Amino acid sequence: MPRIRAATVAEHHAQQRLALVRAARELLEGGDAEAVTFTAVARATGLARNSVYKYFPGRPELLAAVVEDATPRWTEAIRAGMSAAGTPEEKIAAYVSSQLELVRGGEHRIAQALAGVRDATVVRESAARVHRELLTPLTAALTELGEEDPRRTALLLQGIVNAATTAIENGDDPRAVTDRAVRMAVTAITGAMPGR
Repeated sequence: MPRIRAATVAEHHAQQRLALVRAARELLEGGDAEAVTFTAVARATGLARNSVYKYFPGRPELLAAVVEDATPRWTEAIRAGMSAAGTPEEKIAAYVSSQLELVRGGEHRIAQALAGVRDATVVRESAARVHRELLTPLTAALTELGEEDPRRTALLLQGIVNAATTAIENGDDPRAVTDRAVRMAVTAITGAMPGR
């Protein structure tokens, strides 16, 4: 029987599960979701391959757990940037720049690798949930600005972030792309608002 390295069995289980998720994340950072196998994560954590099944019924659930583990970093960075901003316009700028800062730091490589996963409904559902959560603070800022359709506008502004992400990942100057994306997002809103 494996040695328990925590105060309780439940804590040990949580630690082992997190270790497997972090091992999968490290493999995904290489950009290839196919590298994430139960054999590879078991090897990285020192567990037997069949032990991984105690924590995850299959590979899609493990990959979905990686998405869930990464979510707080994205949402906290965005919320922190937006809460430090004073005006709704500055909040929109912070929303864009916070995400692109994460992209520059390599956080988006995981999402990019996961985009190539086939037949993984659970991963797509986790990613969709994350994207909805990311839009929440932007939708609130747009509502504060009096935007008539804040959800749809938030989705379109996220399109600017997505295009900027692609540009940065294809080697464009991150600072120049971020500056342009921020200006485009803020101008798109303030230019479209009556009386602004």
